[in-house]
Amino acid sequence: MSIMTYRQALHDTLRAEMQRDEDVMLIGEEIGVFEGSYKITAGLLAEFGEKRVRDTPIAEEGFTGAAVGAAMLGLRPVVEIMTINFSLLALDQIVNHAAKIYGMFGGQARVPLVIRTPGGGGQQLGATHSQNVELYYAFVPGLKVVAPSNPADAKALLLAAIRDDDPVLFLENLALYNTKGEVPDDETPAEIGRAAITRPGTDITVVAYSRMAAVALQVAEELAATDGIDVEVVDLRSLRPLDRETVIASVKKTHCAVVLEDDWLTYGIGAEIAATISDGAFDWLDAPVRRVAMAEVPLPYSKPLETAALPSAEDAAAAIRQTLAAVARRA
Repeated sequence: MSIMTYRQALHDTLRAEMQRDEDVMLIGEEIGVFEGSYKITAGLLAEFGEKRVRDTPIAEEGFTGAAVGAAMLGLRPVVEIMTINFSLLALDQIVNHAAKIYGMFGGQARVPLVIRTPGGGGQQLGATHSQNVELYYAFVPGLKVVAPSNPADAKALLLAAIRDDDPVLFLENLALYNTKGEVPDDETPAEIGRAAITRPGTDITVVAYSRMAAVALQVAEELAATDGIDVEVVDLRSLRPLDRETVIASVKKTHCAVVLEDDWLTYGIGAEIAATISDGAFDWLDAPVRRVAMAEVPLPYSKPLETAALPSAEDAAAAIRQTLAAVARRA
């Protein structure tokens, strides 16, 4: 095991995969000479050259489309879109081409493409640079969508994404880049579509992903210390395919659930998880599923307003206490 940041885990994994497979190449804005807006690609242009580390114009639809074509012809492009907000400019290439080519061509062509892109608020980047629009992509058959919450999963899921023969949206959160954790030294990829129980518990299930999965762990430890509440944390890790079985099994054990997400509540990932629990574990529920999400507003630039709009550890703890209080009233 090595201790490293989420950022370093991504960098080292990209480098290792480029050394392992010469078909792996990087494409994106400012990833070469400038070494990436978040320095994930630092040093890779110098090591691998501009044939495999391609700086692009500010033209997301154009360079994403080029990557789709390169993937169809046998390369394994890893596209960096500077922020998930800018991926909307490439929506046609991602949704109407990358996701559909394998099916529309009857399996005659595959698209082994990875699109890395960060999102999330809390950095005072304004409403058009702070969104979590992963639902747009998790909605689309033909895409795989992963969202690691810690450095170990960042490595394992990036390994899996690069080696996968289907297009993978690899979602990062800006607030996670400097977080540290243990990372295995081996090169074993994760299984895309498999959630992780990051903290076993018996009193209540908390389901989350990306930044909110890290928040869930923090809240679980605090509630264990202050209230004696034993929280089981399910980190989804993958939004498509979705590991419904692990979520349902956890709720059947604890009999209640709270879902945490960084995006808007209406039509969100949490709504899908709540429906999954209703379908698969309704008879085991002792209280309604509660959801915690951000305020339904374009995220403000003002720091106090931004903080107020984003879901917090306090919001999560309150939802857990309220759910367990409802269980007690029904007992």
